[in-house]
Amino acid sequence: MVTRLSALFAAGSLGGLATVLTLWLFGVLGISGALGVGLAPPLTPPMIYSFMIWGGIWSFAFLLPLGSLNMFVRGLLLSVGPTIVQLLVVFPMKMGVGVLGLDLGTLTPLLVLIFNGVWGLVAAWWLTRQEAGVMVAA
Repeated sequence: MVTRLSALFAAGSLGGLATVLTLWLFGVLGISGALGVGLAPPLTPPMIYSFMIWGGIWSFAFLLPLGSLNMFVRGLLLSVGPTIVQLLVVFPMKMGVGVLGLDLGTLTPLLVLIFNGVWGLVAAWWLTRQEAGVMVAA
C-alpha cells in the first residue's frame, strides 16, 4: 500500500513540475500574453514547491474507482478537480482576480484547464510506467 501511495504522489508531483514549467514557458514565450491573459508568473522555488506538493496531493484522486477508463482519459478527467478549485477558490479568494480569474483575461479558464490537463497527462504517463499504475488501473 505504501508503494502504491508513493507512486501516486510521485506521479502527481512530476505532473505538478510539468505544469509549473508549462505555465512559466507560456509566459516566457508570450503565449499567455498573446491570448490576452496576464498569467505569466516567474519561476521561483516556492512556486515550484507548491505545484509539486499540490500535484502530489491531487494525484490521490487516481484511487477513485472510475471503471476501466484509459489512464490518460482518467488523468484528463481528474484534472478538472484542481481546475475548479483554481477557478472558484484560489483566483477569487486568495489572489483577488475574480471568479474564474477573469480579471487576468477572458481566456484564463481555458489556459488553467490546459495547464491542469498537463498535470493529468504527465501523472497518468508516470503511473502507466510504474507497477503501482497497474494496480491503480485495475
